[in-house]
Amino acid sequence: MAALLADSHSHLDQFADAEVDAMVQRAREAGVGMIVCVGTTLVSSRKVIELARRHDVIYAGVGVHPQDVKAPVTDADLVALRALATSDAKVVCISETGLDYQETSPDRGWQQEWFRRHIRLARELGKPIDFHSREADADTLRIIREERVGDVGAIWHYFQGTQADAETGLALGCYISLAKPLLRTPELEAVVRTLPLERIVLETDTYPQPFKKNPVRRTEPSHVRLVAEKVAELRGMTVEEVAEVTTANLRRALRMG
Repeated sequence: MAALLADSHSHLDQFADAEVDAMVQRAREAGVGMIVCVGTTLVSSRKVIELARRHDVIYAGVGVHPQDVKAPVTDADLVALRALATSDAKVVCISETGLDYQETSPDRGWQQEWFRRHIRLARELGKPIDFHSREADADTLRIIREERVGDVGAIWHYFQGTQADAETGLALGCYISLAKPLLRTPELEAVVRTLPLERIVLETDTYPQPFKKNPVRRTEPSHVRLVAEKVAELRGMTVEEVAEVTTANLRRALRMG
């Protein structure tokens, strides 16, 4: 049997159920056997758990995205998040979490405390984190170092950083998750040529993209095959070899055996 691909990061909860059903079917046809769907709020996190219960290929992550941080984190927030994280065996990570320093992003101090509390919850529950870093790599790396993320386990979602960023993340125990930017970024190609194969995972970061007028161009989990094809080209491998390695990596990162 051919090795199946895995999409380590998506937001399928943001689509209508019928759309999710269709995307899951297309993913299966493209050779995708595992899709991790992560929450962005407490409400969203409940929805991803529901999706994981409905679809055998979907697994869930629960968390609050840095762009959705509306106030300082409270103990009540953590109680609610812990309850979600322990509500089903298909919750495999704490995500989405991290830092986002775009001009319109929420208060950075709030984001940083939420990020730290997510990491501490992950340690308490024995689940890894899958984290976001946008225009914030210096603070992200500082926090994951201070919080000893290597003891927790971490996936650096939608990696677009430099060679130095990758080396630092790897040294701190992170897996590097590659997505469609690899298809159009020569600088990232150069980084990927040097990454240890055993620390690479793949993703699509699927979310609604109405700004793309042609529906065919809208990202969905089946497109993880495009990322795998690019990695195969850069590393002199077959797509099946990339699928076998990266899916095994993701299962190891998520402590799925």
